[in-house]
Amino acid sequence: MFSMNQQKFLDMDELSLRKVPFFFIIDFKGENVEIFEHNDIAESGLLIDFENFSNAEHQHKLQKNIEWNYFPESLENFQTGFDKVKENIHLGNSYLANYTRKTKIHTNLTLKEIFFHSSAKYKVLYKDFFVFFSPETFVKIVDGKILTYPMKGTIDASLENAAEILKNDRKEKAEHYTVVDLLRNDLSMVADEVKVDTFQHIDLIRTRQKNLFAMSSEISGNVKPEFDGKVGSIMQKLLPAGSILGAPKPKTLEIILDAEDYERGYYTGVCGWFDGKNVDSCVMIRFIEKEGDKLYFKSGGGITHMSRLEDEYQEMKNKIYVPIY
Repeated sequence: MFSMNQQKFLDMDELSLRKVPFFFIIDFKGENVEIFEHNDIAESGLLIDFENFSNAEHQHKLQKNIEWNYFPESLENFQTGFDKVKENIHLGNSYLANYTRKTKIHTNLTLKEIFFHSSAKYKVLYKDFFVFFSPETFVKIVDGKILTYPMKGTIDASLENAAEILKNDRKEKAEHYTVVDLLRNDLSMVADEVKVDTFQHIDLIRTRQKNLFAMSSEISGNVKPEFDGKVGSIMQKLLPAGSILGAPKPKTLEIILDAEDYERGYYTGVCGWFDGKNVDSCVMIRFIEKEGDKLYFKSGGGITHMSRLEDEYQEMKNKIYVPIY
């Protein structure tokens, strides 16, 4: 289903079984797996800012007026891939597919400034290659318990009763139910006693352009004995992340690769920090990548049989922001 760099996952297992701290980055297709032991992070060109691990020093306040422009593709161009996804959903090949695009942006911010001055739960700058500021946890492993927090469904927070509208919107609700069900099944491959602890929790995400509400849930289980201490094997089983792929996974991956006329690369992959005992990892979304001297923002959303073209096009554009305010 999914091309894997097998040896690298075994290397992750070996390090985690020895309780050696490391940071890992895995691209969307699992073809590139990078592992950085604690002492190697400084020389790697990686800047990391997670809740429980950071190698980023505090920066002074940003002293410039931010320029931020983006140049989305036409609705007609967006529709080409969207129609392929919808056709496959109508044929029963998928019931949720995450369709993403890349959009050229222009800003007077450097990738480093974006990293240091944006507010997000997870931030990484990798050399002068990419930066992301993700609100979405992939999995946490704490004392033998594994937790995941699928995030699916967003709305403009300025709308009246926005949180209630989001919770009760038929399309958003169906999308969220599907992802929760998918992630619960995924977690069951590596954990016992899997259960949904919190359902349809609403988070506020602040941006310069507008504030968004996002919907997430919490699912947990106890790591199976055969996966205990094996971070690489757990990641290999769970990837690609269900929230940015869709369901069923194998067929939906085929549909996405056909509908999207660009390479996701590291966008929608995962990265994480193993501290010698526990793991915190995130999905690499809200993602800006440098190609030559141009910058591209990668964004998208989940498509179901209820999705409307104009709404999905707007959601893709809504997510093109920097959380600097």
